[in-house]
Amino acid sequence: MIQPDETSLLRRWGNVNALPLVAALLLSVIGLATVHSASAELAVDYLPRQIVWVVIGALALAVIFLFDYHQLVDLAPVVYGIGLVLLVLVLIFGREVGGARSWLAVGPFGGQPSEFAKLATALLLTRYLAGVPRAYLRLREIFTAAFLVAVPVMLIVLERDLGGAAMYFPLLAGVLLIAGVRWHQLLAAALLALVLAAGLWNFGMQEYQRQRIVSFLSPESDPLGAGYQVRQSKIAVGSGQWTGRGYGQGTQSQLRFLPERHTDFVMAVLAEEWGFLGVLTVLGLYGVFIFSAARIAIRSRDRAGILLVAGLVSVFAFHVAYNTAMVVGLLPITGIPLPFLSYGGSFTLVNFLATGLILNVDYRRYVNR
Repeated sequence: MIQPDETSLLRRWGNVNALPLVAALLLSVIGLATVHSASAELAVDYLPRQIVWVVIGALALAVIFLFDYHQLVDLAPVVYGIGLVLLVLVLIFGREVGGARSWLAVGPFGGQPSEFAKLATALLLTRYLAGVPRAYLRLREIFTAAFLVAVPVMLIVLERDLGGAAMYFPLLAGVLLIAGVRWHQLLAAALLALVLAAGLWNFGMQEYQRQRIVSFLSPESDPLGAGYQVRQSKIAVGSGQWTGRGYGQGTQSQLRFLPERHTDFVMAVLAEEWGFLGVLTVLGLYGVFIFSAARIAIRSRDRAGILLVAGLVSVFAFHVAYNTAMVVGLLPITGIPLPFLSYGGSFTLVNFLATGLILNVDYRRYVNR
């Protein structure tokens, strides 16, 4: 933790790039307003719950900022082990939501351990690859890193949460690219990915998940079934035009045509109410977050800091890119939410924890000189 005898705390904090924090807070405020509008016609107004999670997330960010990220990286095997235990408990005691057994509840409290395990995996990958002294990784090291990711991914696939499992691959890709891979290794990885995708289609996907892919390729084939969500999302996005219909005035959300509007399709609600300019503003804030975090990685003073931030930023960027493409029908629906905007307790908490780790790396480029 920060030691009492450390001097010039304010000077060091003044040199920290706080843009990721500013962007995260602004996105959270927009998310609260959009979640409130999206859930206005539901039986439950999700705004009070999301406010609680944003406050908890902000407190968690402050707490994790106090600890030197090197200490957290050293504890990565323990944290990773806890994450795996939680994933196994989900398979035994988990609650099924939306076709996936991905929730673990203790009394009135619950969450998705896959989100916590993702953060734990990022720390363990950082610990392992930071110890590699060479500019390029050997195949053995690449396979070891892939294995560390494959273990939680397989457990999450068994939970039938393919969207949650998919988020581990940009994490792996981000840290491997920064750690150093050769072009022929990338080509081999691409071929392996095609083989795994074919196997997943035939043996790892449920029928409703295959139907989502089919509806993506041809929404008109089942307009009232699997293709319903993407059709309604496109209508919502298109009806917003340049400036939107106004806050709380979206017909697709307020008349309940758009499913999952407070979670996976919150961007469609935003587009309908605030139009192209509103979406552009939100994407601009995401751009500020991602590029300022990438700048933190670039100016980090050690390999562990670079790898940790690179992995976390890769996950953030993939979430934003995939969800945005999903709501306009460019990619299949997989249940991938938007950071800070979509409703979700464990997801919001982990987003703030990841932001705290990113700021932690930037702050300690001075402490650990």
